[in-house]
Amino acid sequence: MRGRAGRKVKNPDPAFSFPAGEHKTREKFIRGRKPHGVLLRSSSSNSSGGGIGGGGGYEIPWVEKYRPHKVSEVVGNVDAVSRLQVIARDGNMPNLILSGPPGTGKTTSILALAHELLGANCKEAVLELNASDDRGIDVVRNKIKMFAQKKVTLPQGRQKLIILDEADSMTSGAQQALRRTMEIYSSTTRFALACNTSSKIIEPIQSRCALVRFSRQLPGPYVPEGLEAIIFTADGDMRQALNNLQATYSGFRFVNQENVFKVCDQPHPLHGRFDDACVGLKQLYDLGYSPTDIITTLFRVIKNYDMEEYLKLEFMKVATGFAHMRICDGVGSLLQLSGLLAKLALVRETAKPAGSF
Repeated sequence: MRGRAGRKVKNPDPAFSFPAGEHKTREKFIRGRKPHGVLLRSSSSNSSGGGIGGGGGYEIPWVEKYRPHKVSEVVGNVDAVSRLQVIARDGNMPNLILSGPPGTGKTTSILALAHELLGANCKEAVLELNASDDRGIDVVRNKIKMFAQKKVTLPQGRQKLIILDEADSMTSGAQQALRRTMEIYSSTTRFALACNTSSKIIEPIQSRCALVRFSRQLPGPYVPEGLEAIIFTADGDMRQALNNLQATYSGFRFVNQENVFKVCDQPHPLHGRFDDACVGLKQLYDLGYSPTDIITTLFRVIKNYDMEEYLKLEFMKVATGFAHMRICDGVGSLLQLSGLLAKLALVRETAKPAGSF
């Protein structure tokens, strides 16, 4: 192979060549079977989604690679998704406020709705602004207003769409200016505001929008042990769950509890006797985990653990709540954590259901 000047050029990198027969998906096996794990399949090194450690170039983040393109493909939040499906079917879209915790599918859902409503015109008829952009009043007066004035050829009954991600971080002056812009260009432009807390949106804007609430994802009852650890570390955040899954697979090529907690750097929840719990707590403390992380993980274990309701409330209130308060006040010693274990054991022995004597 020769270049422009006739110089001899080295053969191209075989990782970027596509010889015949190499497009088939290969399954990577781990030597020695490990119980209760999840073995994922990986495409060959020359595919577009090859693993980081597979020598096939950079890997697309799974959050983007598997992002839904239709509203019907969004999983969870059935009530919110069904409302968006009706809008996509009828084509009559109002101004929207999508409210909910991070990673629950607000931005993905509105982008999927835009793809269904606008189709091929989505690129030129949609303006998306997120938290990395300037969110002051000048952006509303210039960028948003100029886009609202722009003429775009769209099918009958369709309008341009302006998506404002994390709209609760907009300044009060910008929200006041946005209120008037929404009124003037209501015939040609629709607005979709995604936020974590709808109360931070001024009331005049809330009255002009339909509110769609998203909530954290609830785990299914039957999952392998490795995926159960992914669900536990994500705590309902689907984005974090996918990122943790990808990071674990890229680092170990095998998803089990031990590898997940190593990647996420969270204390591993264990079940056992009081003496074993004291030894495990001392090990976590010596490993450098902060008392706040240990308390937070313990709280999540108590919240999801199958136990009597009155006992769960006592654990949260008397033990974990007070211990977390003291640690936040700066008393984060091993003595406080050991006292927490003793308090949990005492509460378990003395707690009684409400109304019993």
